[in-house]
Amino acid sequence: MEFGFTTAAYVVAAVLFILSLGGLSGQESAKRAVWYGIVGMALAVFATLIGPGAGLWVLSLILIACGGLIGYMLASKVEMTQMPELVAGMHALVGLAAVFVGFNAHIELGRVLLMDDAAKKTLEGFAALLAKKDGVEIGILRVELFLGVFIGAVTFTGSVVAYGKLSGRVTSAATKLPGGHLLNIAAAVISLLALFWYMGSGGFFPLFIMTLAALFIGYHLIMGIGGADMPVVVSMLNSYSGWAAAAIGFSLGNDLLIVVGALVGSSGAILSYIMCKAMNRSFVSVILGGFGGTSGPAMEVEGEQIAIDADGVAAALEEADSVVIIPGYGMAVAQAQQNVAELTRRLRAKGKEVRFAIHPVAGRLPGHMNVLLAEAKVPYDIVLEMEEINDDFPETDVAIVIGSNDIVNPAAQEDPNSPIAGMPVLECWKAKQVFVSKRGQGTGYSGIENPLFYKDNTRMFYGDAKASLDSLLTMIS
Repeated sequence: MEFGFTTAAYVVAAVLFILSLGGLSGQESAKRAVWYGIVGMALAVFATLIGPGAGLWVLSLILIACGGLIGYMLASKVEMTQMPELVAGMHALVGLAAVFVGFNAHIELGRVLLMDDAAKKTLEGFAALLAKKDGVEIGILRVELFLGVFIGAVTFTGSVVAYGKLSGRVTSAATKLPGGHLLNIAAAVISLLALFWYMGSGGFFPLFIMTLAALFIGYHLIMGIGGADMPVVVSMLNSYSGWAAAAIGFSLGNDLLIVVGALVGSSGAILSYIMCKAMNRSFVSVILGGFGGTSGPAMEVEGEQIAIDADGVAAALEEADSVVIIPGYGMAVAQAQQNVAELTRRLRAKGKEVRFAIHPVAGRLPGHMNVLLAEAKVPYDIVLEMEEINDDFPETDVAIVIGSNDIVNPAAQEDPNSPIAGMPVLECWKAKQVFVSKRGQGTGYSGIENPLFYKDNTRMFYGDAKASLDSLLTMIS
């Protein structure tokens, strides 16, 4: 009876998770989709607690309460600019959980295999499931367990490094140890040999050796990826965490964990592919190095950056009929989205056409800019993707770039030696006038110089984005 209820609850939870993912694709349905996910997770946890093998109620409830409290405190305090590193941190926890669950499954398997037939009949839950397996099934279980621990360990250290890069605690530059990719290959070979050793002996030591090698791969792999590739890395680690959960689901015989892990893993992989396509890069090239390596000397940038004040920007906006705003991570850091939304409302009230251009990898998290604009209540129908708006720049009077660098960098098209050569970008330099809101003359997070800032039709609106827009709003009523 208990098993029947748990299975039914898992099916309902799986449907809710699918509805949640589907609903997140649209702004209007996103809020409802989040509630689908919350209800689905609550149902899954409840069904697991009262299902077969349930026990240690007090400890379980204490751990759930502590985890819920920590999650609530983090979610309440985190800023939108910190969402990328928070997501990376969550991925790290998923990976670590997969490692611990895999270790526990190994220990439990060893305990069950030492029991006689009479003792096995008294077992419950996961142990009872193990007791029913024959030699072939146990071999398959060990492969599943091994893969779950391997992917989990890679995800854990990779996510920790990604968190460090995104939060500024670790350099965003691509950094490798002497030996480069050979070290990763050696660690992968050690892991493969450990698999054969583990299948032959069933001991913990080869599993432990593989875990150390996987932890190193996760660390060294992500350290070797530059800051400009971090949006892809976040979605990639999201995929890894899903496949780790799915592998552990197979080990535990938990259908819901398999379904949810497959959903997360596949959606993360699809998103990574979409983002790599938007950057004109292959997934493998991102994983094996990221931005930072050039095939020759970069093209020299000629000219100078010409500054403009709020008066000049306001005058140009008053005369403009069409305006395109390009938000980037700088807008998120300055928390200027509300100011941008207010500027949009005022310009539209004057009868001007105002639209937003969103690059697939704007910010440091997939969909980062869309979420910020939705939070500021910018109408969703004027927020356009790169493919929808790129051809309109030649007819645009004013393009305003707020805290972006690589996604508006003409070097992607003009310099074959640029680290971002071939990457599709927002061609804002084709607008009649371009205003770039930027703190200073630095090259930004990825460290790549941008010729846009030196073009004849570009003016630099220096200063904190929020403060700059505050001054601009006083001149546009």
